[in-house]
Amino acid sequence: QVELVESGGGSVQAGGSLTLSCTPSLYGFYPHSEYVGWFRQAPGKEREGVAAIYTDRGTPYYADSVKGRFTISQDTAKSTVYLQMNILKPEDTAMYYCAAVLRDGRWYQPAGWEHWGQGTQVTVSS
Repeated sequence: QVELVESGGGSVQAGGSLTLSCTPSLYGFYPHSEYVGWFRQAPGKEREGVAAIYTDRGTPYYADSVKGRFTISQDTAKSTVYLQMNILKPEDTAMYYCAAVLRDGRWYQPAGWEHWGQGTQVTVSS
């Protein structure tokens, strides 16, 4: 069974911070040597890649819009991937989704990912 559980969303004022957590479980195991990513989707907009990490080496990848503000990391002992979001802006408001296992395409392209969480809402007010 595949399960991705997200948490940490909420409401914050511009300039504030939030940390999202994703606990991916692929048939009871943390997805080693796989990509785990964070995407977001605002109302009326397409889902877009925010950040990803290759769990084997911890190599991070970021969208230009969040570089320098967001940090993706993992704690393999807790089987958890984090997205630390700082200096939040109103345009960061969206539903944030965790994804696991990139089968095809670039990390920032949603179509190539196999597994998705249910999402957690982030709202940033000005």
